[in-house]
Amino acid sequence: MQRFKIKHYLFFITIVFFYLESTKVLSEQIKDNELQKIQTFQSESFSTRIRFVVIHYTSIDWENSLKVLTSERYEVSSHYLIPENGDDTYSDQIKIFQLVDEENRAWHAGISQWEERTNINDQSIGIELVNQAECSIRQGSQYDYTNNYICLFSEFDSNQIDQLILLLKDILSRHDEIKPTYILGHSDISPNRKFDPGPKFPWKKLYENGIGAWYDDQTFQKYKKQFKGKIPVISQIQCALKQYGYGVEITNKMDEQTFFVIRAFQYHFTPKESDGHISVETVSALWALLEKYFPESIKNGSLVECKNN
Repeated sequence: MQRFKIKHYLFFITIVFFYLESTKVLSEQIKDNELQKIQTFQSESFSTRIRFVVIHYTSIDWENSLKVLTSERYEVSSHYLIPENGDDTYSDQIKIFQLVDEENRAWHAGISQWEERTNINDQSIGIELVNQAECSIRQGSQYDYTNNYICLFSEFDSNQIDQLILLLKDILSRHDEIKPTYILGHSDISPNRKFDPGPKFPWKKLYENGIGAWYDDQTFQKYKKQFKGKIPVISQIQCALKQYGYGVEITNKMDEQTFFVIRAFQYHFTPKESDGHISVETVSALWALLEKYFPESIKNGSLVECKNN
C-alpha cells in the first residue's frame, strides 16, 4: 500500500514538472513573438521637430479662451495658455497652463510661412496669451486694404509677460533649433489675415531677457542717417523682408501683400509706427536686423539683391 502511494506521488510530481516546463516553453515562445526595442546604440544624428515659437493673443477672456482652446468643436488649440490679471473670469495667481504636449501638433498657426517653410503648425510651439485686443474689418467702397480695419490693442499684463519669459527660457533650453529670428508673432507668419500679438506686445523686453531678435540702436541710427535722404526702392525692401524671413513676393511694387508684411514687421519692430506704410524707421530697423542676424545679406553697406522670388 505504501509503495502504491509513493508510486502515485512520483507520477503526480512528474506530471507537474512536465506541465511547468511546457508552460515555460510556451511563455518563451510568446516572448519571442513580442516587439522588442533594443536601445543599446543611440545615434547622434537627429534634431527636434520644433523650429519656431508663435505667440498669439486670444481676444477673449480666460473662461472663453480655455473653452475655445480645449473643445473639439472649435478645432483650434495651443500648447500653452497664460491668463492675465484683471480678468473677472480668472481669480488665481498667474500660471502657465499646458494644453497640448509639445511632442504633439497644436492647431494654432493655420495657413502660414516663415522663410521657405510652410505649415508652421508642424514645426512650432504655440503660446496663447489672454488679452482682449480686438480687430474688425470695415465694409464700404470708401475703404481698401490700407484702412478697412480697426484695431483696439490692449496692454499686456506684466505678471503674464514674466511668466511667458520663464516659459520661453525653458523651451529654449530644450530646443536648440529655435533661433532668435524664429520667435515670432502670429502676424509675422500670417500677415495678410492676423494682427496678434499686436504693437503693444513687448518684444524688446523679451530680447532684453535673452529671447528673440532685436536690432542694435547704433546700427539702427547708422541706417537712419543713411536713408534720411533716400529710402531704398520697393524691390529692395521686399528683398530685405524676404531675406529676414517674411513670406513676401518680389513684385517691384507697393501692393497689398507687401503692405500686410510691412505692417506685421512694424508691429514687431517699430510699434510706434505700424500703419503699413514705409518709413525711414522701418527700413532702418530692417537693415539693422539683417546686418546683425544675416550679415551675408549686406555687402559694403548695401543689400545683396534677391536672385528670385
